[in-house]
Amino acid sequence: MKRKTFTPQQISTILKEHENGKDLDAIIRDHGVSKASFYKWRKRYGGMEATELKKLKALEEENRKLKMMYADLALDLKVAKEIIEKKL
Repeated sequence: MKRKTFTPQQISTILKEHENGKDLDAIIRDHGVSKASFYKWRKRYGGMEATELKKLKALEEENRKLKMMYADLALDLKVAKEIIEKKL
């Protein structure tokens, strides 16, 4: 099944619809979202506006990139240490 990604604005709109009293089954059917995804979004992003959500997603993406950079550098350091030990 193809994975669909939602923009922060769409997630915010979906959560606002539920807060305004729209039935959960109708929201799931209209937007093609699973119940698990909806509850995960509500837990994580409940009460946030679209701009806050967008900033949070940008920070999460930056954090992911920094973790990858750290992992690459740690691997390079480990390889360099092994090479130095072999030469000694």
